[in-house]
Amino acid sequence: MSGWTNWAGTASADPRRVHTPRSVAEIAKVVADVAVNGRRVRARGSGHSFTAIAAGDSDAIDLGAWTGIAAVDAETRRVAVRSGTPLHRLNAELDALGLAMTNLGDIDAQTIAGAVSTGTHGTGARFGGISTQIARLELVLADGSVATCSPDQRPELFHAARVGLGALGVITHVTLQCEPAFVLSAQERPEPLEQVLEGFDEFTQENDHFEFYWFPYGKNALVKRNNRLPAGAERKPLSKARQFLDYEIMENVAFGALCRIGRTVPRLVRPLGKFASAVLSAREYSDVSHRVFVTHRGVRFVESEFAIPRESLRDVLRELRALVPRLEQPVTFPVEVRVAAADDIWLSTAQGRDSAYIAIHQFVGMPYREYFAGFASIVAEVGGRPHWGKMHDLDAVALAKLYPHFDDFLRVRKEVDPAGVFSNAYLDRVLGPAGSQ
Repeated sequence: MSGWTNWAGTASADPRRVHTPRSVAEIAKVVADVAVNGRRVRARGSGHSFTAIAAGDSDAIDLGAWTGIAAVDAETRRVAVRSGTPLHRLNAELDALGLAMTNLGDIDAQTIAGAVSTGTHGTGARFGGISTQIARLELVLADGSVATCSPDQRPELFHAARVGLGALGVITHVTLQCEPAFVLSAQERPEPLEQVLEGFDEFTQENDHFEFYWFPYGKNALVKRNNRLPAGAERKPLSKARQFLDYEIMENVAFGALCRIGRTVPRLVRPLGKFASAVLSAREYSDVSHRVFVTHRGVRFVESEFAIPRESLRDVLRELRALVPRLEQPVTFPVEVRVAAADDIWLSTAQGRDSAYIAIHQFVGMPYREYFAGFASIVAEVGGRPHWGKMHDLDAVALAKLYPHFDDFLRVRKEVDPAGVFSNAYLDRVLGPAGSQ
């Protein structure tokens, strides 16, 4: 037996057996053997999802030995990546090739398969999530066969598998449409929240990548504007000393200390939150894209995030700001707001609509259920769609009303995994038991 716990400590599993395949053939053999013996299997990556999406008590496939770039087409800039490759390694390997992904989130601990399977995204009104950068996927299906899908080859499987929750098969290769490496200019500074909300539409349109963090109990937001510089632009990164001070000391060590004080003495959270909001500092620099997109997160937390129609953002934040002071337990972590362009992926949270994302957090070990439930009630009024890798309580009945292609996804799932070889308790809740559709 081999115990497993995710990064946030919100999910655990003790699978019967953990497999560590090193080839597509080995992955296919594991799946075929599991299916023949009537068991279930889940693939797992870095464990950075906050839900139990990767958990299972039967067999597990650990993709940690199945990593790296498998092929590069220099002419088209398409790169085939083995599914267990962590994003931080992928970013470094692409950079060495003079390439980059078009957009990234702010965490790079996830594997590429985990990131696309749960709908990981960054920010940018003209940009989609990571899954929109996929040109082709290869999966091992429940019968042990290997399937390739793209817009032209098995297109329905492609529509489903780009955000497939691990319900359709074990992804073995992700082929990404990359672009030449580029430099981003970064401007980060505190601004009054009211001013940020008033200019939100304008800010999202005039910046390539725009986001902000609101610190509960404070009046300021930390606003981040990242914009592409012309090809050949010189990098002007932060000095090593400034990086260490701002990101390691202030955003991790000092912030972690504030959180621990608040967890021990909850009545101090509100004044500490006001203090944190008041001492936010400004910085400007430029660097290769992935070094700007990604921020090291050393303080552990739990998180819930919903995608909402972009035009609903102000109303939702107004309700959320009214909720926070009424909570029995105070909130230590900031609220993160990002945007993404509409896409056509069946279970993408941005499917069919330009979206704003609101993510709420609580320091690990502090009460969060009242806060998360209140937030879920607010976003439900505007058709909020929960991030598949973050905490929520919705089930298949509720989710089916939020996704026009939900039934299409279930149909494809039934075709490729009729016996539910890849199912687990989380998928039974959010998709319904396999074979019941």
